[in-house]
Amino acid sequence: MPKNKGILIVDDSILIVERLLEMLGHVENIGTIKHAGTYEQANVLFEQFQPHIVLLDINLPDRSGIDLLNKIKTNYQEIVVIMFTNHAGSYYRNMCMKLGASYFIDKSTDFDLIPGIISTINKESKNLV
Repeated sequence: MPKNKGILIVDDSILIVERLLEMLGHVENIGTIKHAGTYEQANVLFEQFQPHIVLLDINLPDRSGIDLLNKIKTNYQEIVVIMFTNHAGSYYRNMCMKLGASYFIDKSTDFDLIPGIISTINKESKNLV
């Protein structure tokens, strides 16, 4: 497994993506970061890029991020999926965790935790090598 972690951000809000790119610019051992605004774009990028970490919004314009989470975890169990959403109720949290999400982040209250979570993932994966 490569040292630097590739990340795929799947969110249709350019403001969210820009903020994430800014925040992640300060995290060590991050490799390439790609962005998709729709389920279909994410599908194409995912197959080409095969990231180690996926930041995934639930609400996408063409299909649910939950569908993409299910597809990712069915085919690539080792990939870390961080769900982040404005719909952070227990229903969605429980569903996403049951489907294999590693983290579930409320955009309105926990967004700033993402760089720390990715740093932790990087440190944990170093210990596994």
